[in-house]
Amino acid sequence: MKFPAPGRLVDIGRHRLHLHDSGNPVSSAPTVILEAGLAATSLSWALVQPAIAEFAQVASYDRAGLGWSDNACKPATALNAATDLYALLQNADLPAPYILVGHSFGGLIVRIFQQLHPDKVAGLVLVDPVVRSQWREPDKRHAQMLSRGAALSRRGAFLARLGVVRFALNKLTSPGPHRVPGLMAKTFAGQASGVANRLVGEVRKIPRELWPVIADHWSEERAFRIMAEYLDNLPVSCGQLDEMPALGDLPTVVLSSAGASADTLSEHQRDARLSTRGEHQSVPNTGHWINLDAPEAIVAAVRRMIAA
Repeated sequence: MKFPAPGRLVDIGRHRLHLHDSGNPVSSAPTVILEAGLAATSLSWALVQPAIAEFAQVASYDRAGLGWSDNACKPATALNAATDLYALLQNADLPAPYILVGHSFGGLIVRIFQQLHPDKVAGLVLVDPVVRSQWREPDKRHAQMLSRGAALSRRGAFLARLGVVRFALNKLTSPGPHRVPGLMAKTFAGQASGVANRLVGEVRKIPRELWPVIADHWSEERAFRIMAEYLDNLPVSCGQLDEMPALGDLPTVVLSSAGASADTLSEHQRDARLSTRGEHQSVPNTGHWINLDAPEAIVAAVRRMIAA
């Protein structure tokens, strides 16, 4: 790693996870835990964490194989991630109860954490969470999407090993027009090239001083390999959540992006109704990365939950 970790490495047994905690503990107030999307790191919360730190203790972290954390020792599934998160919080001495904030795939992880440790959780904020009904038993189209995504991730690992990814990311994050150059464009042809450019567009919403750090993380072969593994295991991960139990009166906020499909909105609304204190919001002018498009919506949801 070229860049020093902003947080600390916490030993959870077979490997260490990078934890970035900030803010000041408030007597009797929950600790806020931020869980990133499928292949994202603690840096994806760069616009959210400082704002929450003004009124609460808050922590983000990197799952095994991503960011500054050690490589994974177990299969990349939501259940294993939730188990690692519990060990991290215990070994880092971050006090319960927790308000768990999960973006996308992270929403599934925090739901599983809550099922495993309901007494430790004071609230859930699910930020455009993954639509489990699409991926638990994927139809042919969704199965092909997963297979193609995993294959492209493995191609990315190959290019990272050659140093092509580092070169391309330096180009993509430089000022001016950003297009996937050279060998990257040939390898990730067609629609995948457009996806890469859109992802870079999202990264550009993060503070500029972090662009080189993100580029450094994604220049590593292992980042692509763990992403491929999470995609391969997505149906397994979705099946690890028991859909039957309700959430009782657990404060729950589900935030949907403005462009969410009807199927996505339907599942998000059902998730909110699992709690007698659940609420669902569609956040205007946002894409899937609400934490970058409208971080204030997440901060407001956490603030309301702590106040309540």
